[in-house]
Amino acid sequence: MRDEPACDETGRATLRAASSSSMPSVMVSIQLISGRIGRVTGHGIAGNLRRHYPRWLLLPLVFLLVVANTINIGADLGAIAAGGSLLTRGRIAPIWLVVPAAALIVGLQLFASYRVIFNAFKWLTLALFAYVITAFLVHPAAEKVLIATFVPHLEFNKAFITAVVAILGTTISPYLFFWQASQECEDLRAIKAEKPLRNHPDQAVRHLARIKIDTYIGMGFSNLIAFFIMLTTAVTLHAHGITNIQTSAEAAEALRPIAGKFAFLLFSMGIIGTGLLAVPVLAGSAAFAVAESFQWRRGLDLSPLRGARFYGVIAAATMIGVGLGFTRIDPIKALFFAAVINGVISAPIMAVMMRMASNPKIMGEFIITRRLVILGWLATGVMAFAVVAMLFQMIR
Repeated sequence: MRDEPACDETGRATLRAASSSSMPSVMVSIQLISGRIGRVTGHGIAGNLRRHYPRWLLLPLVFLLVVANTINIGADLGAIAAGGSLLTRGRIAPIWLVVPAAALIVGLQLFASYRVIFNAFKWLTLALFAYVITAFLVHPAAEKVLIATFVPHLEFNKAFITAVVAILGTTISPYLFFWQASQECEDLRAIKAEKPLRNHPDQAVRHLARIKIDTYIGMGFSNLIAFFIMLTTAVTLHAHGITNIQTSAEAAEALRPIAGKFAFLLFSMGIIGTGLLAVPVLAGSAAFAVAESFQWRRGLDLSPLRGARFYGVIAAATMIGVGLGFTRIDPIKALFFAAVINGVISAPIMAVMMRMASNPKIMGEFIITRRLVILGWLATGVMAFAVVAMLFQMIR
């Protein structure tokens, strides 16, 4: 058996932690609360923070969100470029694809309407099925998969707990809170007949039901895709002792001799589709948060001139991400670092959201139900406990 590099402790811990940190029900509860806040109040998370909470709380949280999102953007742009290079069999170096990919994404957000962007995102999600198909192509042992999925493996050391925080930070992530609430506000602006539910309770039954259905489907789908990504890497790369992966291209190339050419192609296409889906959401959620914090015009239906500052945040975050692609920063470590930041800042944001969603002064008659209160605070408590345990391990 080959020796594993010593620097891979965190990577191995991530794989071991994955099966023990999935919380689909509490994840759904937090996203439901995000959507309800946006639809009921007509303001996003940052907008409600600005209106009802002190600036010393608003600005640091938005700053950390922007930092984490920008790091994620850089890693995702690198992944898109690497996937494109793989599909051209290396004829085009990844470095030549980063800028065109960024320009395409920023151009879409600048010049396309909200509905066009929404439909583009909807169809791009189909690319994620590449990971599901890939998982079946590598023929995992069903019995081992079932055992590893439902019998969690737990360790209490720094690498494992940090990996748990990182996984929680990618599944219960602040940018998703800000994005979902902001998109409810975008719908209100795009459809003139729609109004915030606090002022028009007659629209509540239809929209609260829609938010619930959309969230359950979306979060269920995201957890399914995450499961198959971890499954594919566990039964191929990790099972063959390949644990020191530094780029998505290395992951795909390592998969080729193990799983075959078709699986390699599907995995590469999945990398591109995932990046194209993630970068606009990351940049957009950062822009909505900053614009709401400073009361700028905002919205993907604004012209570039009217929404100059809003689109400026999108362009700046994306261009800084491009710049990260030209450095020697390990993109996989950057993604992991950003996930840990997301996990750390999620807990206070979730606590504020729970207070916000339970406050009649903010939500009117549409304060969240007792079930959502329990699930939401449970999610917040789990996230906070994981972060405190990580910090405790770090200072020991």
